[in-house]
Amino acid sequence: MSDFPAAKKRFGQNFLHDEGVIGAILNAFAAQEGQRVLEIGPGQGALTQHLLKSGAVVDVVEIDNDLVARLHQRYPALQHHIHHQDALSFSLNDLKLANHKVRIIGNLPYNISTPLLFHLLTQKEHISDMLFMLQQEVVERLAASPGCKAYGRLSVMVQLQCRVQALFSVPPQAFKPQPKVISKIVQLVPYEKPLFDIASLSVLENLLRDAFNQRRKTLQNSLKGYFKAEELIALDIDPQYRAEQLSVEEWVKLVNSYVRAD
Repeated sequence: MSDFPAAKKRFGQNFLHDEGVIGAILNAFAAQEGQRVLEIGPGQGALTQHLLKSGAVVDVVEIDNDLVARLHQRYPALQHHIHHQDALSFSLNDLKLANHKVRIIGNLPYNISTPLLFHLLTQKEHISDMLFMLQQEVVERLAASPGCKAYGRLSVMVQLQCRVQALFSVPPQAFKPQPKVISKIVQLVPYEKPLFDIASLSVLENLLRDAFNQRRKTLQNSLKGYFKAEELIALDIDPQYRAEQLSVEEWVKLVNSYVRAD
């Protein structure tokens, strides 16, 4: 890809070049003819060229002016399918999906991965599945179980809405330039029906923020603005527990109780 511009630090770019890793990612994603596919951050087109060969209808979102110009030149099939904008502000409505759902794939810049996941989850009704390369630490947080150090706000919010499967690691030498971290591939599949019925995602976000920002405190203290100790006990939740000890179902129970009481 020598005719492509070099990686730009301000966009957190690390371009994938290892053919073995590229093949493993494509096999895990398994794009099929006629499917709608959105690639976030196509970079130099390492995955893009193969996605196009699959027969899928491919759209890409790319913020970098120089890369957009090269993608237009190199891949005529992407004409009218290149969305030159920040993925954090991209709306899936722009794809005009009608009754179809889109499959999403991407090597996400580490500096925006968490807000981008939350942005996509607000549009999950349009998404069939997602396959992302993320910093290994982020994937560990996504897949973490209650009681683990990695378990936190991201774990609860994503596991409530998606089936999470961590796949395989990708070493720094698979990229140019090499990042200082190990990457990992993760698959996220939004549930057709919510894992648990929840009264308010925004209340959940507030509870999680307050509890995990004070994760060393007991729930009796970190959530004192929401619940009294006896109210937690009535919900079969130990007030001496800390935030990371509650399961997704227990967080939902807290939200539903709080909304009903309000």
